[in-house]
Amino acid sequence: MRAYVFTDKALARHAGRFVWLEINTDLPKNALFQEKYPVENWPTFFIIDPKEEKALVRFAGSATVAQLEKLFEDGERAWRGDGQGAEAALARGDALYGAGKPAEAAEAFAQALAQAPADWSRRGRTLESLLVALWGAKQHEACARKAVEELPRVPRSPSLANATTVGLFCALSMPPENPASKELLGALEATGREVLAPPPIDMPADDRSGLYEAMVEARDVSGDEAGTKALAHEWLTFLEGEAAKAPNPEARTVFDSHRMSASMVLGDPMRVVPAIEQSERELPGDYNPPARLANLYRMLGRLDDALAASDRALSKVQGARRLRVLSDRSAIQVARGEKEAAVKTLEEALAHARSLPEAQVSKRQVEALEKKLAELKAK
Repeated sequence: MRAYVFTDKALARHAGRFVWLEINTDLPKNALFQEKYPVENWPTFFIIDPKEEKALVRFAGSATVAQLEKLFEDGERAWRGDGQGAEAALARGDALYGAGKPAEAAEAFAQALAQAPADWSRRGRTLESLLVALWGAKQHEACARKAVEELPRVPRSPSLANATTVGLFCALSMPPENPASKELLGALEATGREVLAPPPIDMPADDRSGLYEAMVEARDVSGDEAGTKALAHEWLTFLEGEAAKAPNPEARTVFDSHRMSASMVLGDPMRVVPAIEQSERELPGDYNPPARLANLYRMLGRLDDALAASDRALSKVQGARRLRVLSDRSAIQVARGEKEAAVKTLEEALAHARSLPEAQVSKRQVEALEKKLAELKAK
């Protein structure tokens, strides 16, 4: 968003419309904000009532300039309280989601869709919000079913792509023994293929990449090895083309994590190593490039290089992000045959997690570290 959207001159006319604030959720000093306004996905956008300090809009995911402008309008309408019908239900859903009540928010978003005319300009945005709320409420089957039901009513747009992506991940999160999972996944894959087909939708490249990621995982779950590899190759080729067009190093590094994921599916991590080494040279203060290189070097068997890259990442990373770097470091140490060092690294990660404000550490992340440590000690 910072590299591609917020720099768009079309946003300049909104400069005096709000008080703007960016929060770095890696920093412990921002924990109080996160306690009041929880963040589960990055980026997340809030429009906050300045008097009551409640979130009028909470929207997860990246957005185009046009989508941001609709969010601005929705936030102002909610602040004035003059919405009616579907728009009032949308505002109610936004407020409930902002208050951390995803299940109740989903009901309000569903009411908005039911009340809205067929050509409602907020249909795509509302469906995105509904599916994200259902995902947050862990209602994965309901999310996938609602995506299959509503996607045909959404015009070809970034919202169509994003809603398809969320629907796919919901279907992928259903228990495999659920007899409906295969049918829902197949229907959503069909929509995904239509979205990725020409003519291309004008949307952020990372949103298109997110859809590719979901589609690749769906093919993998289906046991289609050839289809998985073919789609991953298409995905990585797309990302390499986008990176080649990037106007500066920050814009290019946007694609590093996506390229790394695609190369891992292809079993060819070396394909992306030079690009991420370049990112580290050009962005010396960013912990992400060396953290990614640590994993890539480990997969290539370059364990000394992996440990050195991990050292460089740890010298820069802060907050809860440090937990992931330490977890990956323990995998390098295991690969080097250094079990005791790996145990100490995981114990350090858990101690660091306990030292952080609760709002900045996910329970799932801590449980994963505890499980990894227990399994390592049991070997």
